[in-house]
Amino acid sequence: MRTLANMAEHLGDELDFSIIATDRDHNDEQPYAQVRVDQWNALGKARVFYASPRSLSLTRLARIISATSHDVLYLNSFFDPVFTLRPLLARRLGLIPARPTVIAPRGEFSQGAFALRSSKKRAYMLLAGLAGLYRDLAWQASSTYEVEDIRAALGATAQRVEVAPDLLPLAAAPVTAQPRQQGPLRICFLSRITPKKNLDFLLRMLARVRSPVALQIFGPIEDAAYWSSCEALLRQLPANVSARYAGSVEHSRVGQVMRDHDLFFFPTHGENFGHVILEAMLAGCPVLISDRTPWRELERHGVGWDLPLASEQRFVEVIEHCSRLSAADYESLRLRVAAYASERLADRSVVDANLRLFRALATGSE
Repeated sequence: MRTLANMAEHLGDELDFSIIATDRDHNDEQPYAQVRVDQWNALGKARVFYASPRSLSLTRLARIISATSHDVLYLNSFFDPVFTLRPLLARRLGLIPARPTVIAPRGEFSQGAFALRSSKKRAYMLLAGLAGLYRDLAWQASSTYEVEDIRAALGATAQRVEVAPDLLPLAAAPVTAQPRQQGPLRICFLSRITPKKNLDFLLRMLARVRSPVALQIFGPIEDAAYWSSCEALLRQLPANVSARYAGSVEHSRVGQVMRDHDLFFFPTHGENFGHVILEAMLAGCPVLISDRTPWRELERHGVGWDLPLASEQRFVEVIEHCSRLSAADYESLRLRVAAYASERLADRSVVDANLRLFRALATGSE
């Protein structure tokens, strides 16, 4: 998670971070080659325990947490069955020390995200609530929008919700002027391929576009059935739209991928922040996104478009508009996008809000 890496880099001089993570990527059968498995590894300004599958049982995970000195327990995600549910169970059963605990839902309660498999989620929440797993928890929201989402989903259960926005990268490579290349509008989709990220919506919109478009899809396929439905839509695209799946991308290459495209199209059902949106803009790539992220009023700032998913024709119109931009207009847009993102990057108040969150929890203050 870029959020956690950024957090450790920003706050690691003032706070000590011990992070427990899996020893492999999602769906991989082999652990990372460059790490010591089931041991602590120094990584940047944090130390990381890369746990093998056998170390992730309730009792073994509880032993790792108990043996790790800490003032605050930070759980990244609400619905994660391993790294949230098991620590909460261990906490309830007294298997780990009683410490202030905060959950960062990461947009899981946004309207669009929560609607996916909502009956299963509501059943889980009911059982977890009856088991007392939410007792005396704090909740981190990345924006005022997410505060509303958390309270709407949890009601009185979420008594303490603190706003501490996601931390941004420490620096970004400068963007130089670059006119749009001749040929089709180059559109990029870069994210995990799951229903939440809404790739199928993107493909349905492109099927209605009349201008020449070249789409590249990047990201790991985490839902094979969903990808099969997207493949069916890919086969139905008109002749003016070319598209290909380009696989996963190392994070170090994300900026270059964005620079190589004219538009980042990301109609997500919900993001608490959306780091990939920021990374696109830092690379000078205009964004076309849903209005279900904290990135709002982009068109007013002249850096992109955040639209309701119900406004399908408007998505099509924006793509047609971008395809008609002159080389000079695109160059100006690109520089404006990068400048806007750089201003966000320099906002010190975000760092201060995160420091306040952890210090208040550690000291027991409100």
